[in-house]
Amino acid sequence: MTGRAEPPCTAARACRPLRADAKRNRARIVAAARLVFSEAGLDAPVSQVARRAGVGIATLLRRFPTRDELVAAAFEDKMAAYSRAIDEALADPDPWRGFRRYVETVCGMQAEDRGFTTVLTMTFPASPAFEADRDRSAAGFAELIRRAKAAGRLRKDFAHQDLVMILMANAGVVSASAGAAPSMWQRLVAYLLQAFDADAAAPLPKAPTRAETYHALLRAGRSERGAQPP
Repeated sequence: MTGRAEPPCTAARACRPLRADAKRNRARIVAAARLVFSEAGLDAPVSQVARRAGVGIATLLRRFPTRDELVAAAFEDKMAAYSRAIDEALADPDPWRGFRRYVETVCGMQAEDRGFTTVLTMTFPASPAFEADRDRSAAGFAELIRRAKAAGRLRKDFAHQDLVMILMANAGVVSASAGAAPSMWQRLVAYLLQAFDADAAAPLPKAPTRAETYHALLRAGRSERGAQPP
């Protein structure tokens, strides 16, 4: 190769439009990252992504200087789908039906790719659109909870952080049943949704705080990726 290598794209430096071959390389890297992160977790070596994409590590790092930028690009489409799911749930004239469909959709996304749950606990300062989608989804879910309770269908003690508990429980079922009973998670979610119905409500232990829930999810994510929690 001759000539000076183009410096990497960053949030502070706008990049010129990519050439056709550079666009192809970027698309191959993102597609490979989706597969590798799905199979081996978010801590998989970026060199593994480069090999799967059929490019050199220098090419990968030129397009994605940091792992977080690569992760954000790999999950960009899924985060957009996550954001659309809350929009569709809020648009449903029946807030209880919208709530149930949203929980089913998010759990289904998790069943397809467990790494996505871990992504929800990460921050991506280099990808403001990614962050905005996640924050808007969280705010939308809070509104969905409010509406479903106001309609008298969702039990009054359901807490926003209960969604994390649902995802943690679902992750265990998905992990244990993968390849043997791939639809088992759907039965779990159906059981949980029945328990959330106000008509079936019975006293529950106090919900964990949002901070406790967040740290529990972080620990679960580290365990999922094979790291030991502190």
